[in-house]
Amino acid sequence: MSDLPGLVMTEHPGWLPGSGGVRRVFAYPDGGMWLIAVRGRRVDPVLIGGDEPWPRRDVFTLPVDAIGEVPGLSAALRGLGTVARFVNSSLWDAIGTAVLRQVIRAGQSKTLYRQFCAWHGRQVELPRGEIYALFPDPVTVLELPDEAYTRAGLAFKRRPLRAAAHAYIEHGEKWRAMEPADLVEVLQEVPRIGPWTAAAAVADWSNDWALYPCGDLAVRTWAGRAAPSFNWPDDERSFGRLWRALAGDHLSSLTLLTLAWGSCHGDIG
Repeated sequence: MSDLPGLVMTEHPGWLPGSGGVRRVFAYPDGGMWLIAVRGRRVDPVLIGGDEPWPRRDVFTLPVDAIGEVPGLSAALRGLGTVARFVNSSLWDAIGTAVLRQVIRAGQSKTLYRQFCAWHGRQVELPRGEIYALFPDPVTVLELPDEAYTRAGLAFKRRPLRAAAHAYIEHGEKWRAMEPADLVEVLQEVPRIGPWTAAAAVADWSNDWALYPCGDLAVRTWAGRAAPSFNWPDDERSFGRLWRALAGDHLSSLTLLTLAWGSCHGDIG
């Protein structure tokens, strides 16, 4: 067990409540797996398969020269201190998570993700005998009958998930070797994966939050709540332009920390 500095961000739906905190299994393409349990700042890693190193975690802080034009937001984000975030070890999970998040509420997508895992994902036995369900692998996603998606409340996600699974089986190894910015562009060649889904998936997998679609509802909502006196644009495109101008060289940190602030202040729904 060890300490990580400050807050550990656990917004991904794969983090499940357990033992006084949250826990998540990180699975790797070669079969390696780690169980990571987080209790406050305490992190307990347990290797449960293979010989992979710990999942990579990056630490984000707001630089002293960032967003001086918006003192309310600056104060709110500095109040977080440092924020550590584990990267998603599975590009396939990152893509599937982003597909489920398309055009629906964050809370609803989290419920659907967990239910889909529980019903159709690989069941992993944890050291104390509990069962943790991973996101269904691409072959399973392709083989599930239509009625399985309907029963899981995912009839409207059936086609994009199948398209993503088919493409991942064919190109996944190549995708995992690509630079994140290039991968965002390539993922958009998959039917039903647009700019938002591609960028959200790659940010989750790489921890490069400069790639995240920073004009989306989550960032707009939390920036507005953290600094309500600032005149934020209402529309996504104008907000994104302003956000990038305010962030300058700190776009990744500013975006991640704003989402982390939001994860501490409730779901936007």
